[in-house]
Amino acid sequence: MTASRKTSCPSRTALLAQCISQVLMVSTGLLPAKLSWAASTVEEIVVEETRQSFYQVENSSIGKLTESLQNTPQSISALSEQLLQDRGVMSLNDALRNVPGITLGAGEFTWQGNNPTIRGFNSRNDMFLDGMRDYGSYARDPFNLETLEVLQGPSSMVFGRGSTGGVINQSSKQPKPDAFERLHLNLGSADTRRVTADLNQPLEALGEHGGVRLNLVKHQSGVPDRDVTESSHYGIAPSLALDLGDATLLSLNYLKQKDDSIPDYGLPWLLGQPAPVARNNFYGFDTDYLNTDTDIANVHLQHEFSPRLKLSVDVRQSDYERHSRITEPLIPAGVTATTPLASIYINRNVFNGDSAEAMLQEQVALVAAFATGPVQHALVSGVEMSSESSSPVMRLGVGVPGTSLLNPSLQPFSATLMQVRARANTDSDSLAAYVLDTLKFNSNWQAVLGARWDRFATNYVADRFDVAGVTSGTEQILRKDIQMSYRAALVYKPVEASTYYLGWATSFNPSAEGLSFIANARNFGISNAFLKPEQNRSIELGGKWNVENGLQIDAAMFEIVKTNARVPDPGNPGFNALAGEQKVDGFSLTLSGSIAPGLAVNGGYTFLDSEEAKTAPGLDNLGRAMVNVARHNFSMWLDYAISAKFEIGSGARYVGQRLARNVSPINSVPGYWAFDAMGKYRVNSSLTVQLSLTNVTDKFYYDQLHPFHVVPGAGFASVLAINLDY
Repeated sequence: MTASRKTSCPSRTALLAQCISQVLMVSTGLLPAKLSWAASTVEEIVVEETRQSFYQVENSSIGKLTESLQNTPQSISALSEQLLQDRGVMSLNDALRNVPGITLGAGEFTWQGNNPTIRGFNSRNDMFLDGMRDYGSYARDPFNLETLEVLQGPSSMVFGRGSTGGVINQSSKQPKPDAFERLHLNLGSADTRRVTADLNQPLEALGEHGGVRLNLVKHQSGVPDRDVTESSHYGIAPSLALDLGDATLLSLNYLKQKDDSIPDYGLPWLLGQPAPVARNNFYGFDTDYLNTDTDIANVHLQHEFSPRLKLSVDVRQSDYERHSRITEPLIPAGVTATTPLASIYINRNVFNGDSAEAMLQEQVALVAAFATGPVQHALVSGVEMSSESSSPVMRLGVGVPGTSLLNPSLQPFSATLMQVRARANTDSDSLAAYVLDTLKFNSNWQAVLGARWDRFATNYVADRFDVAGVTSGTEQILRKDIQMSYRAALVYKPVEASTYYLGWATSFNPSAEGLSFIANARNFGISNAFLKPEQNRSIELGGKWNVENGLQIDAAMFEIVKTNARVPDPGNPGFNALAGEQKVDGFSLTLSGSIAPGLAVNGGYTFLDSEEAKTAPGLDNLGRAMVNVARHNFSMWLDYAISAKFEIGSGARYVGQRLARNVSPINSVPGYWAFDAMGKYRVNSSLTVQLSLTNVTDKFYYDQLHPFHVVPGAGFASVLAINLDY
């Protein structure tokens, strides 16, 4: 990437040579970029220089992790804002596709939005924003992200319930000390029209570190080679920093994202494979909708008692609304391998629902650095509280007309009625306390020890109705789970630039972690309601190296075991038992940074050997791979600055074969390769033009899986971006 920097030099002739000399040294990397001059009378010299973004993120934005990413004993993939921009990312799913070890699931009636699987375990409930839970079922837009962090492996000690395969933390943009204005316009395939603005202004009236920042987005696009489906949303994210003096900083942040879209529930399964139809086949109605409205307001107070003692307090109110009518295509029973495709008439399974979720969260954390004899400590302790609620109403369509498998029609929506099948209200309260200590024995050896206590209490009330609208059941379930989570690691640093570690961690999954006991939206059963949490443990052996020229290499071997997975209870039909076991053994290798002057890289490879190690009698999935887990997962992006003006990038992604259903009848999709490219030209110090190409070979592949439907990946797309930075 090319940058323009204005360096001010003394106008006096005696200092002119010194100014030129230091500017030249900056451009060659021999001096830091920031220069100061004592003289008050200056003249301006503009120096154009080439600056290559290394894509490296040195520190986590999560306050509970006191050490740099290099010294944190866990696999962490951090994607910088610059990397997201270079890759042409316009959605969180686009970003997650480029992280090895993550695969994506399709939407479901009871939840929509982002549905990642990390290291073999579903993580749709493990989304965080600035270290606090971001529960909502909405499609997240990265317009307000500074970095995106994927912490792989169990993390309940840090984040609480869930987080078995890992968590996704979005770090939002905060006011900066330098003023700037950035405007980005994107135009491209599938009627893509997107504009973002990033405005930052420090304000002396708000204190030394005070300022305001405003990020905006307006986005509308279809999906290349997919008919009808589209995404349309806008977002507003103001933030305010107040320096209150006496080492106290108050930050106010707000996020509004409103989405009015036509959802894509893809293609039906046919005899264990996606139906062999055209990629653009759309089986819903053009009046289908998925409308979400997200409001997140956050207050962050930070006070430094001393350089070795810091207190932070966070309070957040989140509100999520969702209204939807979605259509899922299903092949009717009785179709065989000899049935002509032209004679198959599919069923349209129509779901209609409304829901409102709300979360009030409070976090108090104290970070202390001290010594006990020769041992240095970085201790984080804290208390967390939350009140969460969810109130969905679920309806199923009755008398919805079907359509042809090969040539689906876009007839107007009709149904005999939309029958309410369930109304539920869930209220959950959480209370947690934790302590995490990093002990530094000397320059070579460290240990990390942590423990967390969680109390998760749920009150669930629901009414269920049959297809005639008659009440078929009423439930009120009170459940309280109290759980301990642990983390321990031993770290060895033979030199500052390399880190080796052996880590162990646990996590737990309560049955109401998604704020509902309803296990599926077809029979509205509550098969998990009376179960204790699933228990998980992980061990990881890894190394991290900072190579000369700014390349970060991470490698790890790991095993994650869910010791009491939920499986059908043979003695109690319709309910589950904690009698299964799931295991994932794996290896990961990631690279991020500069591998040569002007050449940057980000990506890696993950191998996952997943297995249903124990199952219920009558199920035939014993020994099979787990659902939506690719054995091989590869992603790599290379960026090369040909000159100060011109830059190119290229990327490759591979996802191996996956199962959408691992009990008979099995549903699976083949693996695929996809390739991307980018060209960027800097017209001047303020204007950059970028052309991004995705899936350049127009590969027909299957991206998001669900046991009852599968969503194809987008076809070839090109997007032209015009970026103005002042």
